[in-house]
Amino acid sequence: MPVETTLHMLCGKIASGKSTFAKTLSANPSTVLISEDLWLSGLYEGELVNIADYARCSGRLKQTIAPHIVELLKSGLSVVLDFPANTREQRLWMRHLFEAAGCHHKLYYFDVPDQVCKTRLKARNASGTHEFSVSEDVFDKVTNYFQPPQPDEDFELEIHPAG
Repeated sequence: MPVETTLHMLCGKIASGKSTFAKTLSANPSTVLISEDLWLSGLYEGELVNIADYARCSGRLKQTIAPHIVELLKSGLSVVLDFPANTREQRLWMRHLFEAAGCHHKLYYFDVPDQVCKTRLKARNASGTHEFSVSEDVFDKVTNYFQPPQPDEDFELEIHPAG
């Protein structure tokens, strides 16, 4: 039985496990991973010093890459979108993608407590393997914007608790 073309979306705080899960999902046949952190670090190296810079650069990236994502989905490739689906506005942008492509979608929500994320963040920063090092202060500031998905948003939702 063929696998249905799907836009996979990830919601969760910094260091909640989204990117690790995204890599696992992208191992499926006919599935590509698109990582915001990889693109932002390559396109805007040195320009991302605060949240306003992130919002500006992320917005430019999303505007530019959206038609490409839709075309990948229309061609029958599933896409793991490793961009944060952490606000209603971000999720609305993603909804436009799967609706324009006429494909299936799935939103994975990583419901992980702040302290667990902060512990993982320290380890990630120490490893030096991630595109960005994030301080606890930045974690707290970004977390202030976090909005968990709500039933009225009508996403196919899969919840991943801390584990």
